[in-house]
Amino acid sequence: MQHIRQSPTDPAFVQNPYPFYDRARALGRVVFWDDYAMPCVFGHAAVSAILRDRRFGRAIPADQREPVPDHLASFYAIEDHSMLELEPPRHTVLRRQVLRAFTSRRIAGLAPEIAALAHRLIDDCPRDALFDLLERFARTIPVVVICRLLGVPETMKDQLLAWSHAMVAMYQAGRDRQTEERAGRAAAAFADFMRAHIAERRNRPGDDLITQLIAAESADDGLNIDDLIATCILLLNAGHEATVHAIGNGVKALLEAGGPGAWLTPARREATVEEILRFDPPLHMFTRHVYEPVEVMDHTFAPGETVGLMLAAAGRDPALCYRPHRFDPARPAKPHLAFGAGVHFCLGAPLARLELAVALPILFERRPGLRLAEPPVYADSYHFRGLSRLMVQG
Repeated sequence: MQHIRQSPTDPAFVQNPYPFYDRARALGRVVFWDDYAMPCVFGHAAVSAILRDRRFGRAIPADQREPVPDHLASFYAIEDHSMLELEPPRHTVLRRQVLRAFTSRRIAGLAPEIAALAHRLIDDCPRDALFDLLERFARTIPVVVICRLLGVPETMKDQLLAWSHAMVAMYQAGRDRQTEERAGRAAAAFADFMRAHIAERRNRPGDDLITQLIAAESADDGLNIDDLIATCILLLNAGHEATVHAIGNGVKALLEAGGPGAWLTPARREATVEEILRFDPPLHMFTRHVYEPVEVMDHTFAPGETVGLMLAAAGRDPALCYRPHRFDPARPAKPHLAFGAGVHFCLGAPLARLELAVALPILFERRPGLRLAEPPVYADSYHFRGLSRLMVQG
């Protein structure tokens, strides 16, 4: 196995990791990334195969778990009940309960609310003056929508964002003790808030996901209170963090390519959304633990290993599409892996796609002269990829 070195916090890498992905992919189907001290796969076929192989999973085997330090006890109390970190059969039970509430009909019914919210936010954006599209548009839509879906007061959105940012920082490169302490405090406060809100919903049910999830508690295989808190926090965090980046990265790509033109017409918008997600997705790495000896792409993984699945690199694999580094919404939609695959395929994928498909056409219809006011800069937040700000005018 070939080795490769690349700091994930190197400024050049942060701004453009794709040349590194190309170099790594050229070294072989499985490459050892020294900075992460684990084997990684960068090709579409390998990433797709491992995501779907049940001999790899998210749950850390019991004999490999390290003691949790006191300052992270609150954080891991939530993680231990999160669907994201569980495997069947418990994962299957939790996912089934959430899917009963997170129906395609309910999600599709949010389209008018997303449209109205997008119009209101655009109304509040200045004309002929610089403004940060992330702050005024991209960061608000996902968090308000997920609050409404879950039945959480929209007045809490800024606090929810602060808690979420602190917790998600645990997955970013270069985390330190301060990052961990902030995440621990945020997790404790978030859990306390959700516990109180769930108690209120028990007494005053509403037409929302939390009320439906509470009803699942009474089922024989339903959620307990810790599952319920962790599931709500996961949906709130995942329901807006990635979508904010997807909106920002998508607007950047569209503007740098000369504007949307016909790419966001009803006939083309779905393919354009898929190209945005393939071209510059918000999540670049997902890891899997190896549960038993397994051969993938002529490499044998051993039990106890952790492997990095490079989702964004898979989307730029020349084996997937012609000229993969070109943003081309006119190309046929490709089966990218931005939302993962297999049993852990992202529950929120239909909602994220809907938010992009509704909000982006409205943005460019209302502001056809929108243009970049300064070169966009990506935040140092790998393995998430999103802009620190997106200054536009028009």
